Amino acid sequence: MNSPFLEELRWRGFLEATTSDDLDAFLNEAPRTIYVGFDPTADSLHLGNLIPVMGLAHAQRHGHRPLVLVGGGTGLIGDPSGKSAERTLLTRELAEYNAAQIRGQLSRFFDLSSDDKALMLNNAEWLCSLGLLDFLRDIGKHFSVNEMMKRDSVRTRLEERDQGISYTEFSYMLMQAYDFLHLHRNYQCTIQMGGSDQWGNILSGKELIRRIDSGRGEGITFPLLTTSTGKKFGKTEEGSVWLDAKRTSPWQMYQYWLQTADADVVRYLKLFTFLERGPIEELAAEVASRPEQRTAQRKLALNCTALIHGNDAAEAAAAASRILFGSDETPGAETIAMLRRELPHTEVEPGVSLVDLLVHTRLAESKGAARKLVDGGGVYLYGERQTDSRKTVSADDVKWPGGVVLLRAGKKNYHLVLLAPHAA
Repeated sequence: MNSPFLEELRWRGFLEATTSDDLDAFLNEAPRTIYVGFDPTADSLHLGNLIPVMGLAHAQRHGHRPLVLVGGGTGLIGDPSGKSAERTLLTRELAEYNAAQIRGQLSRFFDLSSDDKALMLNNAEWLCSLGLLDFLRDIGKHFSVNEMMKRDSVRTRLEERDQGISYTEFSYMLMQAYDFLHLHRNYQCTIQMGGSDQWGNILSGKELIRRIDSGRGEGITFPLLTTSTGKKFGKTEEGSVWLDAKRTSPWQMYQYWLQTADADVVRYLKLFTFLERGPIEELAAEVASRPEQRTAQRKLALNCTALIHGNDAAEAAAAASRILFGSDETPGAETIAMLRRELPHTEVEPGVSLVDLLVHTRLAESKGAARKLVDGGGVYLYGERQTDSRKTVSADDVKWPGGVVLLRAGKKNYHLVLLAPHAA
């Protein structure tokens, strides 16, 4: 009988490879403790980390115990997997800070109300106190250098003569294998999951558990995701899309998902939301029949932003997006606050002429250009086209709380105008 958990992963597109043909039976025998590790190379996770996070969250939803491991120890070494050059080594203080930040982000995805439901650990607790001689004698003797050099993460670097690989990074797989052994011994953890680039590290841990404790450890890997155009998922021209709201705001997060291509949106709904098969199939039909409606993208953006930043922030981002794309709804306080953070804004006195306002807000280079813009029908207040270049903007024009006026020039050039007596 197939494991419901593995069936979920298969249907959603999470499953790249497993270390055993009878993993379904192993998962069906009893609830398992399953771990994923995250090294604190930055003070925030990014969207590329979401696949293992979501995979582990599905494990909990199917009755298994997720073990989230933050690599405060291994982060001091640096994983060579997928890297063409040596990482910059973190200081211990920075690794501890990053680990604490990441723990807070990961806690949103799991029920951590008791150790029976989920665990969140930091491998600095056991790795930083290891003695070198004991580690080499007890753990290192079980690793063949010949076999280690066959691993993709090592072989690729050795073939690049200009880069090579340091002994520090070469030892990373021993550290990660020891993590699996430690978690197996102390927390009955029997499965490690990770990206396909972690296959060699997972096999090393599985083999170490078998050799030292005659125990069973298994692995599951996820595919490394790219968009339908071959672009790396979770990247924009500005860089990574981060889970930390200070790095990537809820509005920016919402917009990233909203811009998902039709060719990718159904796949992303499976991977990055907890929507069931029926609703996703309905959205897939919408994409096929009415792609211009962008219904699936809006659902994806709302669900993913809520998952990362909470429902209130997601609803505010959705409302802000609707307003900027033509809705005449009146925004609430949180949506206005979000727009003020994301859009340029200027405080002015009531009674300013529209022409002067366009120049003042730099939506027009000169009064002549401003008049031409208005006369050409390219200026809007709250989506209403303005055609009178002699118009003044007064309190009578205010439709939003706090004296906030939405000014637009052309299709996408927005500016918030705060009329002084009402401005916050």
